[in-house]
Amino acid sequence: MARYTGPKTKIARKFGEAIFGDDKSFEKRNYPPGQHGNNRRRGKKSEYAIQLMEKQKAKYTYGILERQFRNLFDRANRSKGITGEVLLQLCESRLDNVVFRMGISPTRSGARQLVSHRHITVNGEQVNIPSYTLKAGDVVGVREKSKSLEVIERSLANASHVYEWITWNGEKKEGTYVSIPERLQIPENIKEQLIVELYSK
Repeated sequence: MARYTGPKTKIARKFGEAIFGDDKSFEKRNYPPGQHGNNRRRGKKSEYAIQLMEKQKAKYTYGILERQFRNLFDRANRSKGITGEVLLQLCESRLDNVVFRMGISPTRSGARQLVSHRHITVNGEQVNIPSYTLKAGDVVGVREKSKSLEVIERSLANASHVYEWITWNGEKKEGTYVSIPERLQIPENIKEQLIVELYSK
């Protein structure tokens, strides 16, 4: 299964924000990577470069490679509504992202692994496809045998974010994907209009 496995702090420094979550190394050196670091004079970026950076930031944030991301864009483009918003909503509706949002895993890559290793159920059935698209009302839970996993218990104990489109039942270790989030409810700092402009060229 293809996914990005390279250095994460370097990527976060490239975009100037901790897109992979809390990162002490990023906090120490939150300037672009490279031999001259902060001192390098960087010329004005072209419009294309700005749009490309935004697309790459979205891909790294959600852990999606180019072909899958392009397919999501094509789906968003065919749907009714604002293409950029629908694209982010499709990213948010992925099973690995919802597992992360529910606090079952502290990172999206960890959530992806839990899904792949069959620790997660959707409406009572085991699902091992991280890109599985959830619908409003779907119930996502931890498989019975996996409820005592230390990595899941530790993540849930430290989870502090509450999202309006997700409910969570701590006793049953399951939550409901109540509705597709509105753009204002999605906390990611992504300028989706730039991605639409890039793909529309």
